[in-house]
Amino acid sequence: MTDRYDGTPASRARKAVDAAGAGDAGTIDEIAELPDAPAILSSADGTIVQVTEQAIRMAGVVDAADLLGARLAELVVRDGPVSRLRGAEDVAVRVLTWPHPNDDALRVTVLTDVRDLLPDNGSRVGVEVVDERARLIDAQRIAKVGSWSVYPETGQMYHSPVLKELFYASGTEDVFDGVNMVVAVRPDDQPKADDFGVRLRSAPVGKLVEVELHDHTDRVFLCTGRVERDAADRIERIEGTVQDVTEQRLLERQLRDERRKLHDAQRAARLGTWEWDATTGATQLSEMMREICGHLPGDPTTYDGYIEGVHPEDRTRVDQAWRGLARRFEPVEIEHRFIRRDGAVRTLRAHGAAIRDPDGRLVLVGTAQDVTEQRTALTRMERSSQRFTDLVAVTPVGIGLFDQDEHLVDANDALCDLLGYRLEQLRGMSARQMTHPDERDSGLRAASDESASSRSGRRKVPQRLLIRSDGEPVYCELHVALSVQDDGTRFWLVVFQDITERRRAAEALRYQATHDDLTGLPNRAAVKQLLGQLLGRADSAGVAVLFCDIDNFKRVNDSLGHDAGDELLVALARRLEGGLPEGCTAARLSGDEFLIICSDISAVGGLDSLATRVAGLLRTAVPVHGQLIRVSASIGAAVPSGGGSGGEDLLRFADAAMFEAKRRGAGKVSLASPALMASADRQLHLEGQLREALNNDGLTLHYQPVVASDGTVLTAEALVRWPHPDRGLLSPDAFLPVAEQGDLLRELDRWVLRTALREASTWPTPNGRQVGIAVNLAGLVPGGADFVDVVADTVAECGLDWNRVILELVETALVDLPSRTRQAMGELVARGVRFAVDDFGTGYSSLARLKDLPAQIIKVDRRFVAGVGGDPSDFAVAQAVVGMARAMGRLCVAEGVETATQFHVLSGVGVDAYQGWLFSRPMPSREFRALLETGPLPLLNDR
Repeated sequence: MTDRYDGTPASRARKAVDAAGAGDAGTIDEIAELPDAPAILSSADGTIVQVTEQAIRMAGVVDAADLLGARLAELVVRDGPVSRLRGAEDVAVRVLTWPHPNDDALRVTVLTDVRDLLPDNGSRVGVEVVDERARLIDAQRIAKVGSWSVYPETGQMYHSPVLKELFYASGTEDVFDGVNMVVAVRPDDQPKADDFGVRLRSAPVGKLVEVELHDHTDRVFLCTGRVERDAADRIERIEGTVQDVTEQRLLERQLRDERRKLHDAQRAARLGTWEWDATTGATQLSEMMREICGHLPGDPTTYDGYIEGVHPEDRTRVDQAWRGLARRFEPVEIEHRFIRRDGAVRTLRAHGAAIRDPDGRLVLVGTAQDVTEQRTALTRMERSSQRFTDLVAVTPVGIGLFDQDEHLVDANDALCDLLGYRLEQLRGMSARQMTHPDERDSGLRAASDESASSRSGRRKVPQRLLIRSDGEPVYCELHVALSVQDDGTRFWLVVFQDITERRRAAEALRYQATHDDLTGLPNRAAVKQLLGQLLGRADSAGVAVLFCDIDNFKRVNDSLGHDAGDELLVALARRLEGGLPEGCTAARLSGDEFLIICSDISAVGGLDSLATRVAGLLRTAVPVHGQLIRVSASIGAAVPSGGGSGGEDLLRFADAAMFEAKRRGAGKVSLASPALMASADRQLHLEGQLREALNNDGLTLHYQPVVASDGTVLTAEALVRWPHPDRGLLSPDAFLPVAEQGDLLRELDRWVLRTALREASTWPTPNGRQVGIAVNLAGLVPGGADFVDVVADTVAECGLDWNRVILELVETALVDLPSRTRQAMGELVARGVRFAVDDFGTGYSSLARLKDLPAQIIKVDRRFVAGVGGDPSDFAVAQAVVGMARAMGRLCVAEGVETATQFHVLSGVGVDAYQGWLFSRPMPSREFRALLETGPLPLLNDR
């Protein structure tokens, strides 16, 4: 098939028509209806597809074929403010273009002949129109205003050149599409642009619609528009302007910022401004001025109204000053009080002056500042200064003023009394003359430097030793400050605080902290300090430590009382002080333990010689309370092992050697051998393991029942066991001495008490009766300061009834109880707790003391119970104890009952309850719970 298009203008027209879907070239006149005017129909690519007869004639061609297929851009060419129609002769035309209403791919172009308006036609009107248009465009360019118009019916649009210039700078050439803004507005302004189009379409005729928009470069445009409507209320035309107001808005913002800054400055300074027309009396007040005077916004203000607000006592003076300004135009500065409408009295500092305004008239202007707070502060300062002066005069500490050469200028009475001089004698005296000759630093400058160091935390406030007029020394704490007087003269302000008594008290406290209260010998703290110094020397190998324990000292306390024991300890301390060789220091650690520290063992003849001499000093007869008491001591000695032993190690080794000596008998001496030191290390390791077990609940409790004669379980005694990871289950005999040496008995007691009460709270109640729990205490004793609190807190924590708790104490712990201990025990007894005397009969006390023991239960020691069946003495002791306990209303419990004979004998003398292997061995908590659930134990005759 051959191509139906041959490239001629007519052929191109047919091709464009076909592309537009209009049929073939033979029906060009039928494509669309055009206006009855010079009109051209073109395709999307600008090809002419239809023309009217008027357009053919205006183009000066013979028929339509000469135009069809040509390009519209070739036929109509832009030429300055108008267009030219190319043809037989160029014709000046005005071009209007809009989309075809039936086909968006076609556009309708109408040409209007404007040759009669052009200047080259000699038309005066045309010249004026062009000139006016040029002037209008220049004016728009100067004002940065572009105009636009839109014809909605035809789609015709007009954009002035300035409008295109404005939006070209914003990065877009298309400004409007119909009435919708399509400029590159900032995203947050797009809703405002859309709303502008909506408001334009619905606005009545002539109503101006405005919107302010920002483009993506933050330029600001003020867009306006209005509509024209026909008789049917259809929009014929929309026109408007777009003005670049970026600079105006910037200036407005700067002006607002400046006004805000001025307002903020006035508010911060409480400063207002005013103008006064003295002729009319009218005044103008700034916003801050109104606020200062208490005026509401909009209230009229006059000079008379201002004067009425001035305080009556200041009014005449103020009015005369301002009247003088109005007459003589001399600047005025005045301060006065002002009464606001709310009754508040403010102090104002006002300035006024006469100036000429731009019209040459004299105007009275000024400021007023609210200085109430400043005046109040100044008054407060003046009063404070007076109070300071009065305070210096009456203060009990010495205060002195010294000049720059450190000579006294003035002083208060307290300083005169402190140094024993009259003020006339002190004046002119230098700080050096007031300082004791033994004081190395005597200048104020050195004291000031030390004070500065003190403020930075490096040194304390300096102390100085001064000298009184009678030669007596006095210690003072100096607070030194270098200050400046009003005239600029520098001076020293020094406060002298007498700390003589404080130093004496501090020295006494230091002595008490490092010395034993009873004997006056150095205590454990002093021993640690001295050993640290000696072992830190290069020749520390010559140091030796002797640990001395008085034999059978406990018997002296128990038989003769603690006062007798104290008297014995003091006498032995004096013997050690007087009998030790030079270089040896005696100390008391605790109880009946003394320590001898030798700085150079070779200087005293060796360790054996020193040990023999110390043993001789402690082996003596001492008169105490009218009796001659013979004593001796077990002594353990230790020297550094060469392996870097510290002071604590030496004490530990000497202590272990002392226990070894005590095992060999009274009055023996033992040296800490390597084997003994290794054993002590093992004991220390065991102590660490025990401490860890206490912290991690690594111990366990076994319970041994205490039963009545019918087999009913009354109570159970909690007995601690240690499941050692290496040595198996350890009984208390294996680790209680370790706990005692490691000061862990108190912590161990707290653990046992807490654990026993917690487990007992879960025990079953056979026949509805609750079983009591007994805990033996060794470190947590009633004499402790927090004994009652510890017990009470534990009982409350475990939720146990008070009457189920029994606290067991050995007999010796209950002898010669001070009133505070008795009071503590009484508080717990009042709540329901019962106390039991454990191992009664072994404490070297007579049976007569039984009535003084604050206990409700007496436990007969197993040593007497063991022989009741065959030893008359044991039977007599048991019988006496039971009889006295019953007579005093105490419950009697027999410990260590292992045979039926023992049970029957004890039952015959009236024992209330029994504890021993005959009934049950100590058992773990789970087994004891099972025992309680079975009910009473079988009667002995049934076994």
